[in-house]
Amino acid sequence: MKSAKSYIEKNKNRFLDELIELLKIPSISADSAYKKDMLKTAEAVKKQLEKAGCDTVEICETPGYPIVYGEKMIDKKLPTILVYGHYDVQPPDPLDLWESPPFEPVIKKTKLHPEGAIFARGSCDDKGQMYMHVKALEYMTKTDQLPCNVKFMIEGEEEVGSKNLAGFVAKNKKKLANDVILISDTGMIANDTPSITTGLRGLSYVEVEVTGPNRDLHSGLYGGAVANPINVLAKMIASLHDKNNHITIPGFYDEVEKLSKKEREKMAEAPFNLKDYEKALDIDAVYGEKGYSTNERNSIRPTLDVNGIWGGYIGEGAKTVIAGKAFAKISMRLVPNQDWKKITELFKNHFESIAPKGVRVKVTPHHGGQAYVTPIDSLGYKAAEKAYEETFGKMPIPQRSGGSIPIVALFEKELKSKTILMGFGLDSDAIHSPNEHFGIWNYLKGIETIPQFYHFFTEMSK
Repeated sequence: MKSAKSYIEKNKNRFLDELIELLKIPSISADSAYKKDMLKTAEAVKKQLEKAGCDTVEICETPGYPIVYGEKMIDKKLPTILVYGHYDVQPPDPLDLWESPPFEPVIKKTKLHPEGAIFARGSCDDKGQMYMHVKALEYMTKTDQLPCNVKFMIEGEEEVGSKNLAGFVAKNKKKLANDVILISDTGMIANDTPSITTGLRGLSYVEVEVTGPNRDLHSGLYGGAVANPINVLAKMIASLHDKNNHITIPGFYDEVEKLSKKEREKMAEAPFNLKDYEKALDIDAVYGEKGYSTNERNSIRPTLDVNGIWGGYIGEGAKTVIAGKAFAKISMRLVPNQDWKKITELFKNHFESIAPKGVRVKVTPHHGGQAYVTPIDSLGYKAAEKAYEETFGKMPIPQRSGGSIPIVALFEKELKSKTILMGFGLDSDAIHSPNEHFGIWNYLKGIETIPQFYHFFTEMSK
């Protein structure tokens, strides 16, 4: 396959302009106020897939937001690659921490991105990385170098748990039939250290509610005599970890995959500087489960974190009340063999059991998904490995990610095919955080590398 560099350089400004226009649309799936913007984004993705060379593109309705499906079938005898991505983005809050408006993309140079990075919500997760695949297809079709069939499935509910994707996949197995699934919704170690994500953690996400008195009470008249739901919730949450930051839910670790010493030593070969890590986050020490390194804590070990907590009076000034209710949102990142539904049930039973008298507890599960591991001896992984070697000039490092893409395990179950995770973002790109960004170099490097995967996968499939 010819190098895509000259085509990319010739069309670089257009590629950037198109992505910037897509990033301007606030496609926030978590907030129904943005429904029109969600539908507008789906239409924009459809239009770009058609321009890139797909022969068939359709917007498939679901009970929630639509899925954009496209395909370019050149010969049924050739392999078929299914590209998955999502067009919805996380809410941009807190807005006051953004250096520029989240939906007014700007390009700024940074230490890690001297050539510039696009600052906007969704730039890396996942509009920028999803759009690399659209432009890679354009390059292959416009230069007559598409070596196999390609299908696209771009959804609009990934950031809220992909709740309607399972039904769509189950009903459209024939339409989605493929030989390998390709996703760019992960990252790599560094621009000079390419890596391929070989594992994802699973997820269980719940909301808890602690109810005390039937109304907010005067803290002077009732303080000390009535259980304060906020105090109680804080104590209950604190009890979920012991002094070694080990999760205390009975049965939580029963099915946790135990990696061998050899595997842990292999993971430790990945470049990592603890001082740089702490400096980048402006912390004076790392924190986590005793007995594991930082990179192990955020990839091969399960976790439990409070994502939000509220109750009582949080406005300006003072209001001396004992709140009638307190709430928290809690996520648990899981590892292979931990079933998210079982973990959710274990959490619910335990959290309810530790509630003291005087309060009532309600646990509401939101969403979740299974962990996933891609074998490094699979055909897809080997093709990805060669693609990175071709464009980066060095072999990529296999790396497990701490993040979750719950639908990956679903794909293997329903479509019987492996998923390859070719991410081009960096950990420092602030996904889900204020000032999210995506390096221009990374964006263009992805467009250059993806066609190589198509080429090698087709060649190795013969």
